[in-house]
Amino acid sequence: MIDIVHHLKEIHREVGTGPAQGGGEEVRVVLRRTYAAPVDDVWNALTDPDRIKRWFYPLTGDLRAGGTFQLEGNAGGDIRHCEPPRRLTVTFGGPTSVVDLRLSPGAGEQTELELTHTVPIEMAGSGAGALFVGPGWDGALLGLALFLAGEVVEDPIAMAGSPEVIEFNRGSIDAWEAVVAASGTATAEQTAAGREMAVAQFAPEG
Repeated sequence: MIDIVHHLKEIHREVGTGPAQGGGEEVRVVLRRTYAAPVDDVWNALTDPDRIKRWFYPLTGDLRAGGTFQLEGNAGGDIRHCEPPRRLTVTFGGPTSVVDLRLSPGAGEQTELELTHTVPIEMAGSGAGALFVGPGWDGALLGLALFLAGEVVEDPIAMAGSPEVIEFNRGSIDAWEAVVAASGTATAEQTAAGREMAVAQFAPEG
């Protein structure tokens, strides 16, 4: 049994907008979570193909800075920065969609993970674009937590469609909707439309 309430509360979520590095404006989605594992172990779980397929997706590619990666049945991209065991930056599904992962030591043997996903405002539409990706990243952080805790999942992709994970996703959508509303980065209409799309993608009825 997944402690859904616990895992939802363990994730810190932020949504913001601001100037993009190459000009224009971008939407920024930030997630943070602390794991009861040392930095080297968390880094390895995030980058070793033999381990990542046990909690996320099968991973292939030229896995080095300047190389490329592909998640089976999901996004691929370019590896922009790879600084073991602290930072990994990749494009994700397109050249202007950028995911930056940073790991830092926490108290004891803990690791603090920060994931930042940025896209141009033209792609996201508004801060409500966080609802298109936020619940998916919540699910990934949940999968990583279960894996690091030693919980064996036979098929992570199948598990993503299980009743427990769908219930987790509903709570995640509620959480992201609240964060978007509090951020002031989207209108009520944009937020409602984002929620509708998120429900269809991550928590469909039936």
